[in-house]
Amino acid sequence: MRTPLKRGHGMGRADQWTGWSSPSARSVFIVAFVTIVILVAFQTAVRDQADAVPWMALPPLVASVFLTWRWVVGVGGASLVGSFVYLWILHGFDASSALGQTMDFLVVCAAIVISVAVAVVRERDDDRLRRLTQLASVVQQAILRPIDSRLGPFDIAARYVSARSGAEIGGDLYEALDTEFGVRIIIGDVRGKGLDAVRLSSTVLGSYRHVAFERSDQRCMVNDLDHAVARNADEEDFVTAILMQERGGTLEIVNCGHPPPMLVRGGVASYLEPESMAPPLGLGPSARELTVRLQPGDRIFLYTDGLAEARNDGEFFPIRDRAWSLIGHGNVGDGLASLETALRRWVGGPLTDDIALLLLDYRPEAD
Repeated sequence: MRTPLKRGHGMGRADQWTGWSSPSARSVFIVAFVTIVILVAFQTAVRDQADAVPWMALPPLVASVFLTWRWVVGVGGASLVGSFVYLWILHGFDASSALGQTMDFLVVCAAIVISVAVAVVRERDDDRLRRLTQLASVVQQAILRPIDSRLGPFDIAARYVSARSGAEIGGDLYEALDTEFGVRIIIGDVRGKGLDAVRLSSTVLGSYRHVAFERSDQRCMVNDLDHAVARNADEEDFVTAILMQERGGTLEIVNCGHPPPMLVRGGVASYLEPESMAPPLGLGPSARELTVRLQPGDRIFLYTDGLAEARNDGEFFPIRDRAWSLIGHGNVGDGLASLETALRRWVGGPLTDDIALLLLDYRPEAD
């Protein structure tokens, strides 16, 4: 784990000397020098009618927001050189005239020092954020392991959509396993956020990966997971979840307080809702199974409540109405990508909650 972080840090330091981090940074660098040239030309044109030298403090201040501190030093040095060039053109470095500009030069020098300090602090914060983002990515891969694209009779795609920029880890969870009892799948959402939610999510997945290969009955699995959550969660914490397994073309679903899965068949999307929903894990659910007979080409869509609660001016995202056009055809990976794109356009801003997505395409003939 430590080696990739170290390499990323080293590459960042090399970039500080050899180039710019983005086209916008290059633009800022060029604009800063053009601004300095314009200020020198302006001051030379107006002579003593105006004093543009203090404006030389502006380029390094602006550069400190976008460039590394070494390039900010370069912009600041160019500002000082520009000020001296003006004096040389106007006064030929006359000592008395130079003394009259002392305060202006002090302003420029102070701005350069402040600009370099701002750039140094910003770079340290950016580097810390990069390292934390890399660490979050490693932790997420350890908790949410990649799912095989083909399990039993299913083509499967999974997607985790983070609501937070720079962090891709939260309390949403999923797993798909091919066991002797059939293909088994779980999707869930931990109440709460932050590290406690991540810890509880890891507990549920760890327990599920064990009992999925040991228990022949999903209801027994629910009891095991419920005990695991109760032992490790605070009093008010719980986990909504759906457990699902396919055996011989029959889908068996247990819903513990989670948004219902969706069946997309023949251009029509419908929710797979039991007559009565069990409470979430951690609250003593009494498991009840819903049985569905699958047909080739059926698609099963599972998601967490971040999708169910996504809004635009108070209006919820129309999942069922748009299910066929977004996820009802094409391959499952492209379907989830299209869904995420449509969702972000609908919300028109940052998401309020993380979202876990699973899409299964039932194709037994491909076994």
